[in-house]
Amino acid sequence: MNILFLNPPYMGRFSRTSRSPAVTKGGTFYYPIWLAYAAGYAEKAGNDIRLYDAPALMSSMDDLYTNLGSWQPKLVVIDTSTPSIHSDAMVAANIKTQFPKAFVLLVGTHPSALPEECIELDKAIDGAVVGEYDATVVELAAALEGNTPLAQVAGLVFRHDEGLVRTKERELIQDLDSIPFVSETYNKYLNISDYFFAAANYPMVMLITGRGCPHRCFFCVYPQTFHSHKYRVRSAKNVVDEFEYIAKHLPQVQEIGIEDDCFTASPSHVREICEGIISRGIRIKWYCNVRGDVKLDLLKLMKKAGCRLVTVGFESGDQTILDSMKKGIKLEKYLQFVKDVKQAGLMVHGCMMVGNPGDTRDTLLASYEFAVEANCDSMQFYPLYVYPGTEAYDWAVEKNYLKTTNFTQWLTPDGLHNCVLDTPELSSQEMVELCDYYLKKYHLRPRYILMKLWQGLFNPSEGYRTILSAKVFFSKIFGGQLRRQKHD
Repeated sequence: MNILFLNPPYMGRFSRTSRSPAVTKGGTFYYPIWLAYAAGYAEKAGNDIRLYDAPALMSSMDDLYTNLGSWQPKLVVIDTSTPSIHSDAMVAANIKTQFPKAFVLLVGTHPSALPEECIELDKAIDGAVVGEYDATVVELAAALEGNTPLAQVAGLVFRHDEGLVRTKERELIQDLDSIPFVSETYNKYLNISDYFFAAANYPMVMLITGRGCPHRCFFCVYPQTFHSHKYRVRSAKNVVDEFEYIAKHLPQVQEIGIEDDCFTASPSHVREICEGIISRGIRIKWYCNVRGDVKLDLLKLMKKAGCRLVTVGFESGDQTILDSMKKGIKLEKYLQFVKDVKQAGLMVHGCMMVGNPGDTRDTLLASYEFAVEANCDSMQFYPLYVYPGTEAYDWAVEKNYLKTTNFTQWLTPDGLHNCVLDTPELSSQEMVELCDYYLKKYHLRPRYILMKLWQGLFNPSEGYRTILSAKVFFSKIFGGQLRRQKHD
């Protein structure tokens, strides 16, 4: 079957696959990771596929149709996000007008949480997938091709003459090695120069070594709506094989991003991957998302295997806030972790959040003071962004903290993140202004600037990456500040 996998146009370089989708201040633009995995899986099953990333190309729907030419899809898989969902529904209507016989399917975290509501946004939408959609798309294509009942396809909500039908829950894919290398799919259908991560060397690719996360942070969207809290991994050999594929077939790649929610959830798995990279002599830089509790010996092994950077969600410098958001970790462990990271010779990108239960100006100040003490290579400060299907969203609704339920308001008119929470302690405007203030204050410290100059002097690639990121970052920060002043 002809299947089109579409990351639809929306607000320019809208990073839909980011955990908090937006046009980012630092210029980060994610690959359509999950769409690409599903596309590769469908192609492996014998389907004729196209993968089109409109935001990467800054292209319109007309550009898409020109690109497809005479090729006609029978199934169109449309990636979505919470802030873009209404636009995504309009794209579905546009697709149905162009290809009236195609089955139009919505996928992603938002329809996973609210499938019926998403389908009802437009009569052109034929169905939505709940959760991981690789296998669901393949089975749906087979059912449509064979004209068999769609009710037999697990993980699906679809439009029927008598209303919407929700099928049984789909079991999670256990054999992740059965899914083709996502980097191979990128190589076939995308241009890797279109993608950027502010903390990584350019160009880079993003891949996954495991799905799900065993930890219970109440805000994290992917484990709660998409992959579950059950952590499943690819075999270490399969991961190392992909590293080798990238080194051989994508020699221009300067860094690999391991985008698991928590790469170090299974230390033994990390160790096996690192040992495999070292034993094969693969020399390529990589970064990963970790929890702030990784042991020094494993950090040293990661460094030896080519790891350059770890990104960690500290979230708060106040223990009561960490406990309220179910982070399940102590501040003392964070501080030891930072010391160990530096001893291992790794860089660290940290994240701080405000707006969680109990957060105040004082707790955000504590987060800033923690950040200064840690002195990470880069640090984010951002308000809590809540998404349907998460405990954080339910908490905000229950407490009547949401300013609006219009999902388009999750972004500013420029496509940047917009805080929609007003808590008794902090208004949304205060959260945004405080985060911008601490973001600038942190990165404009003399100690920090000297550290980055020193890095750039001894590692020119780091200096070049920092300049690229800083240029976009400050244009967003100060540009946004000027626009707010003008609006006020």
